[in-house]
Amino acid sequence: MNELSQRIARLSPEKLQLLTQHIQKKKEIVFSGSKICSQSRDSNLFPLSFAQQRLWFIDQLQPGSSAYNISQPMHIVGALNVAALEQSFDEVVRRHEVLRTTFTVVDGQPLQVIAPNLSFKLPILDLQKLSQKHRDAEVLRLASEEAQQPFNLSKEPLLRVTLLQLAAAEYALLLTMHHIVADGWAIGVLIQEIATLYKAFSVGKLSPLSELSIQYADFAVWQRQWLQGERLETQLAYWQRKLGGKLPVLELPSVSERPGASLRDAPQTPSQTFSGGREALVLPKTLSEKLKTLNQRQGITLFMILLAAFQTLLHWYTNQEDIVVGTDIANRNQAETKELIGFFVNQLVLRTDLSGNPTFLELLERVREMTLEAYAHQDLPFDKLVDVLNPKRELNRTPLFQVKIVLENTQTPSLELPGLTITSFKVENKTVQFDLLLELNETDQGLFGVWEYNTDLFDRGRIVRLSNNFATLLNKIATHPETKLSDLKIILNEVEKNQHLAREEVYQNTIEQKLINVKRRANNR
Repeated sequence: MNELSQRIARLSPEKLQLLTQHIQKKKEIVFSGSKICSQSRDSNLFPLSFAQQRLWFIDQLQPGSSAYNISQPMHIVGALNVAALEQSFDEVVRRHEVLRTTFTVVDGQPLQVIAPNLSFKLPILDLQKLSQKHRDAEVLRLASEEAQQPFNLSKEPLLRVTLLQLAAAEYALLLTMHHIVADGWAIGVLIQEIATLYKAFSVGKLSPLSELSIQYADFAVWQRQWLQGERLETQLAYWQRKLGGKLPVLELPSVSERPGASLRDAPQTPSQTFSGGREALVLPKTLSEKLKTLNQRQGITLFMILLAAFQTLLHWYTNQEDIVVGTDIANRNQAETKELIGFFVNQLVLRTDLSGNPTFLELLERVREMTLEAYAHQDLPFDKLVDVLNPKRELNRTPLFQVKIVLENTQTPSLELPGLTITSFKVENKTVQFDLLLELNETDQGLFGVWEYNTDLFDRGRIVRLSNNFATLLNKIATHPETKLSDLKIILNEVEKNQHLAREEVYQNTIEQKLINVKRRANNR
């Protein structure tokens, strides 16, 4: 640990928070000195942002995939003003050029094409004549079909909205966007604007929203101009030092019943399939409170604890001591970008050395140092990093990392419209972007999360056991953070062994019950 890291490690939680705020203010000052300016609209062609460029190349390699669809179905009860809702979406599309954007190629380079105007029409599908049973099934079918329907990036608007009328005062709204024009933050902006506009339009008022000072295309131009010269070299130097050379690939083991080595079910497929499943994770408030106590005592963030635990779990499964995972960062450093719909989020690569059998507290120090350094160099776009490092490209792996962990700091607001009850509902999403992703949200009730996993590599049973092992690990470190990694691995081995014995018992009981049933049928003949 260098001298700066030692000084940071000695800071109290309050002083660490002040340091973080100071760094953020300094970053805002740096960015304010390079203001994003509105570009001329003499041409409707603009460069892609670095993040957009990455998704565009993925779409070229594997067209027709819905892996990067963002879908949000909603159930609406009440006297919905359909005309006002349509007018609200139409106004949002007018306000945000990115929702009128498609992508083309000129002289071998991808470019954004902004349509000067686009009339939004809200298609309505009437399901009122169906029985409730068939209607409910049809809603789920249509919602799932809509979520899986791929976009053509070169030809169509990358926002789709369909309204299903279920009864006189009951609807389902199916909203889907491509990730190339939106991220999680953008969904929040969209929902807030729709709510504000609907409230005004439903009573005949004009839009109360002020015009946007810049558009997403302006950000894309600014980003490419800003990130060059010494600024680019400083960012690159850090990441090349951190990730240069042969980057380890997380080798989750192939199928085996040996405890501690049985996560992956199938060999890696020749190309990335995006076939996915999801499994919920619920960590009670009592556990999250214990973790908070640990983070306050050690002067670290909750994300750092979760990251260290996650990497410990992967270390146990793989026996690798050099663990690389990814995470997301909002990347909206200027005030004006916070009001835009668009794809800003950047990916960070987090590499941790788990060698030497440290205690969990010692591992936390390593994770804190590494994470703070990564945050200080977060401005290098992931796509640019991949280009510079130029790792060996494999169609069956995402570059630099295949496993990801994200802690959502802000909740996407729920859509609230006057006189209406609106609830989100889930549909089965059968696509994923990574081999394994853990997405966590901190709530008043505790930590809620979702494991997204590639079903060509893992089955649900193994993900359930993985989730149980993660919860076991968190419970242990919350109360005994001084435990060495070797002892944590012994605990996980024991848990896995007990789970295996329980599965064997259930299997034997099932076989015995089947034999009993066969004998009964034979005796009754």
